[in-house]
Amino acid sequence: MVSYNKLWKKLIDLKLNKKELKEATGIGSTTITKLTNDELVSMEVMMKICLFLNCDIGDVMTFTFNKEVKE
Repeated sequence: MVSYNKLWKKLIDLKLNKKELKEATGIGSTTITKLTNDELVSMEVMMKICLFLNCDIGDVMTFTFNKEVKE
């Protein structure tokens, strides 16, 4: 399971919102929705976010293992 709670906290700390993130990184509305719903996004998207925020991927997301893996 993936969580982007760290991303939202970082945006709040930087006084940024989702629209500003979208505009600065060039990612689409669908991708913002996926992030909001803790759905998987591409590494390219995560790279754009990390470059914009000048951070490491672990600073904006967490991944936890479940015993059951959904395919």
